[in-house]
Amino acid sequence: MKNWDNVVLVPEFDEQGVACYRLEGGDYENEYYVISEAESRKLLNTPEIVGYEVYNCLVSSTSQMLYYLKEQKKVTTANILSILRGALNYPLEEACHREHIRVHDISFLSSERVFEEEEIAGLEIKYSKLTMVPDSTLMIGDIIASGETLIHCLRYVTDFYRDHGARLRNIIIFTIGGTKGIDILEKLTAEIREFWPEFEGFITVYYEGIFSTYQDKGVSGINLPDVDFYWKGGIVAPEFRRETLSMCSPLFEKCIIYDGGARRYEIHEHVEEVLEFWEGIKERADKIDFKELLDEKLGYPTPISYEDWVKANHYQEIRPADAKWLYRQELGYIESMRDITLKELAEQRIGEFTDALRKYILD
Repeated sequence: MKNWDNVVLVPEFDEQGVACYRLEGGDYENEYYVISEAESRKLLNTPEIVGYEVYNCLVSSTSQMLYYLKEQKKVTTANILSILRGALNYPLEEACHREHIRVHDISFLSSERVFEEEEIAGLEIKYSKLTMVPDSTLMIGDIIASGETLIHCLRYVTDFYRDHGARLRNIIIFTIGGTKGIDILEKLTAEIREFWPEFEGFITVYYEGIFSTYQDKGVSGINLPDVDFYWKGGIVAPEFRRETLSMCSPLFEKCIIYDGGARRYEIHEHVEEVLEFWEGIKERADKIDFKELLDEKLGYPTPISYEDWVKANHYQEIRPADAKWLYRQELGYIESMRDITLKELAEQRIGEFTDALRKYILD
């Protein structure tokens, strides 16, 4: 990814329990932020959170970020684009209401895969109800993995505005997402400015980190390429790293978020996916190199020096006292994992998850 090695995470604000960082050093056209808050950390570290709580866990952090953007005069009037159905997990309308940002309207799009001879041939807009608010901020909440759906929908919306002789001021995206989003949005900005030279660009807000997707099945042999999120190659908020490494199992989950739609609406499917993963880990435990798996999850081979660790995590602008404490915590976590086998970890998670969500488990 362009200039990724030069990117550093820079503290922007820490208010009302929400820590915000911005990316610097990448020479990007757009603004990219990472926010961290207790409830969103809980969501990403606890697959047991399902249903309405998936939405509720993002309310406080979203509201605080919108307050900041309003104070910076980067949003005045808004039009929310709901890309069905993933957008329903993001509390944009409620957060705007809390922060007294006027929402003129909400637009809806549904983009679905088109298959030809059992292979994906492209994407097609299946449902569209768009409204136009000229010179406004378009707000979107979406999980960005491959980003194909987002690209397709954004081009559809900008074409709609152009057909009506109007333009957008800027676009704000809230996402649990990955690094591919940055490349996608940088290219889209250049594309949009060809017909809207005054377009201010994208402001993208990542919850807890800018993650990466697996490019293969991973050390476990179970992960889904271009779908499952993990830390390696991304940037994780210090607060999220601290909380994750204060517990035994979250680092080893199949995905940072799993399927957001299933967690909210098809909870049985989410339960099956999580249990299937941990049952698979249990079955393969004797064949998986635990040290190699731990290094994959942390994002680099260990042991690693403090200096290399800071650079690998893009923490050069994090207060040294905080960074050194996190580094020591990670060393302690690595040491603690020597006392547990992968099979024991899997059995523990299967028991915990089953007990927590027993009512959703079908016989």
